[in-house]
Amino acid sequence: MKLFDVYPLFDVNIVRGKGCRVWDDKDQEYLDLYGGHAVISVGHCHPYYTKKVTEQLNKIGFYSNSVINRLQTELAQRLGSICGYDDYQLFLINSGAEANENALKLASFTNGRTRVLAADSAFHGRTSLAVEVTCNPRIIAPINANGHTTFLELNNLAAWEKELANGDVCAVILECIQGVGGIQMASKEFAQGLATACKKYGTILICDEIQCGYGRTGKFFAHQWLGIKPDIITVAKGIANGFPMGAVLISPDFRPVYGQLGTTFGGNHLACAAALAVLDIFEKENLVENARQTGEYLMQQLKELNHSAVKDVRGRGLMIGVELNIPHKEIRQKLVYEQHCFTGCAKTNILRLLPPLCLTKAEADEFITKLKKVL
Repeated sequence: MKLFDVYPLFDVNIVRGKGCRVWDDKDQEYLDLYGGHAVISVGHCHPYYTKKVTEQLNKIGFYSNSVINRLQTELAQRLGSICGYDDYQLFLINSGAEANENALKLASFTNGRTRVLAADSAFHGRTSLAVEVTCNPRIIAPINANGHTTFLELNNLAAWEKELANGDVCAVILECIQGVGGIQMASKEFAQGLATACKKYGTILICDEIQCGYGRTGKFFAHQWLGIKPDIITVAKGIANGFPMGAVLISPDFRPVYGQLGTTFGGNHLACAAALAVLDIFEKENLVENARQTGEYLMQQLKELNHSAVKDVRGRGLMIGVELNIPHKEIRQKLVYEQHCFTGCAKTNILRLLPPLCLTKAEADEFITKLKKVL
């Protein structure tokens, strides 16, 4: 048997990591400005994280959600306190797609509607409902094309208000900073107007914080920069620093119903131990503030490159897009094979920077040096 070949791969076999660096099987070191696609929040192989996960594995790694798991309760309390949503409810699953899938189902269960508004260039996942609200026809199979979603231009408030006024919209799902969409940012005026319109017409507002949340922008959630409070928040990626985990934060206005939502692996003992370790490190090492400060520094250095190949630099915290006047493919390949540095990408011409939140200014300078050489 061979692997189903769906990923374009760099010819690099990564075997270990530490902080913002990884090494391949030839012991070549790489600077990681990609963070495993925004997943590595506290750094690769953080010693405290490794210790807490190992300790839990030596106790029990998994039991089903048919029994009490005190780690789930502890995680809900800690997360609520740290992110400012201590009155919300927490549903734990395994991934970002599952988080959005369950958020949309919960919205529809609540108001009985079936129509969803999402933004042009949005990416919310690859499972049934999540892919239907993703603005990419290439990954929507015929079986998923059920016509539930209307895609609208980000920041065109009038267009969204017009659709909401029909009174038939179940939910709005929004990335306050689009990741796959190229680090496009919702404006404060748009977000606040949208939240007001959702409340007026009985539509549930879902903020997808899977990539832009969990401290990445310098606040715990990206929507907190915009002064809105969604009904449902979805998270994943950085929540457990690489252990598969996702979550839905649900307003106290929603009442749970036995059997309505469920999961086999979600919120297992090992996942919760990993997520609690991440929150411990966030607090001990002030990583959310570091993301803000180091991100601002890196953004400024990128803007000062003043290179003809760089069209725009945008983002917030350690979620940064470098829009190029040329395709990103060759630039990324040279960064990997010549400068030994990983970055992400979006569309055809955007470098997407999603490093661990422990990135230092010295490492930011190192990246700038590498990028200059390639450009």
